[in-house]
Amino acid sequence: MKINRSNIIISLYILFLMVPIYWLLNMSLKTNQEILSGFSLWPQDLTFDNYITIFTDPSWYDGYINSITYVVMNTVISVAVALPAAYAFSRYRFLGDKHLFFWLLTNRMAPPAVFALPFFQLYSSVGLFDTHIAVALAHTLFNVPLAVWILEGFMSGVPKEIDETAYVDGYSFPRFFTKIFMPLIASGIGVVAFFCFMFSWVELLISRTLTSVDAKSIAATMTRTVSASGLDWGVLAAAGVLTIIPGALVIYFVRNHIARGFALGRV
Repeated sequence: MKINRSNIIISLYILFLMVPIYWLLNMSLKTNQEILSGFSLWPQDLTFDNYITIFTDPSWYDGYINSITYVVMNTVISVAVALPAAYAFSRYRFLGDKHLFFWLLTNRMAPPAVFALPFFQLYSSVGLFDTHIAVALAHTLFNVPLAVWILEGFMSGVPKEIDETAYVDGYSFPRFFTKIFMPLIASGIGVVAFFCFMFSWVELLISRTLTSVDAKSIAATMTRTVSASGLDWGVLAAAGVLTIIPGALVIYFVRNHIARGFALGRV
């Protein structure tokens, strides 16, 4: 029987990638004493107390609710703003369009730490500190440029003759854009929503700086879990497992379009 070497390499690579996830799940089913006592490949004393703590303690499950709230808000705002902007870059030529297009992407290149202090001072001054909309708006600084960049690639793949034909048929621009154009780039919108969701979901510094109690994210909650006996490793591991689930669900629904999204819609 001939063994395919490439299949073996791929299998080993996937196994290597799954080790951290398995170890996180393994820790989440252990007590703190067992985690700190030694090395074991599976729980010797299986427990679900860590998950029960998360689902019964408001400081934990509120973190998930807060994160999902501002992540959804950010995704909706980013896509809504990026769609007309990307259409303008795709269909029209104006002075400095290429420079402006590149400048948008440079905002995504900047580290979040650069904007943490200005955002904190600004939102504290206008009364938006510790609100969901504050984090959602802050994340648009990074998500909108990326969304515009990706959507422009998808839109450029749609022939301009479709726009002209729709105008000849009497379609207004809003009707053409929503009824004809958006369905043509539906996969691109899905990919952009995925990237906006993932960045906003895993981002820590901005969300931690702009929140304290009412809108504190799950990522910020995980960094502040310290008791008198030290870190509660089991609860942290359980929280880590639960934070993977939303991202995994989003990836599942857009899995067929992710490759094109990484290529900025140009494949």
